Amino acid sequence: MRTLYTYFRSSAAWRVRIALAHKGLPYEAAPIHLLRDGGEQKSARYLALNPQGLVPALADGAQVLSQSLAICEYLDERYPDTPALLPADLLERAKVRALAYAIACDIHPINNLRVLQYLKGKLGHSQDEVDEWYLHWIRTGFVGLEAELARLGSQRFCVGEAVSLADICLVPQVFNARRFQLDLSPFPHIVAVDAALSGLAAFADTHPSWQPDTE
Repeated sequence: MRTLYTYFRSSAAWRVRIALAHKGLPYEAAPIHLLRDGGEQKSARYLALNPQGLVPALADGAQVLSQSLAICEYLDERYPDTPALLPADLLERAKVRALAYAIACDIHPINNLRVLQYLKGKLGHSQDEVDEWYLHWIRTGFVGLEAELARLGSQRFCVGEAVSLADICLVPQVFNARRFQLDLSPFPHIVAVDAALSGLAAFADTHPSWQPDTE
């Protein structure tokens, strides 16, 4: 049985929840509260599983894996008979990875909870300043992402007509943008792809609002 160490509002954990649901792979959720008691991800028990002290982590049998994109690609290769997250075509696969990395490597890391906590707690920035930091980097990332989607042409999802790793990264990031009240009107392609994906069961059923640890 697989165990996913997750937090309802973690966009990285949500990516893996989407991947598991899309591929029809059952799992047991083990919530790790990122704020309670100073952060359960910092506990000795969790650090023994994932020394990085981040969510998600996936225990698949005796193996424990970390980093959401690595987990998603592992699932894709480990279970090839389930719906693929990466296209078979080399060029299309590169396009998917480029969009996924733009979100997961450029936007998300500098808006991670521990970065925001450091800005406020250690560097003394106000909540308004922290919120502006958050919005600035989503807005900046979305400008490039919107242009990439426009260049790829009219399509239902990020790359073509099949759900991919790029889509799995996009939806949680759009959720974060809306939670911080970013004006999305300059990003019609992003909004349209998000709307198409949000109606799919793999995305809707794994939404933060429906998780066992939702607050």
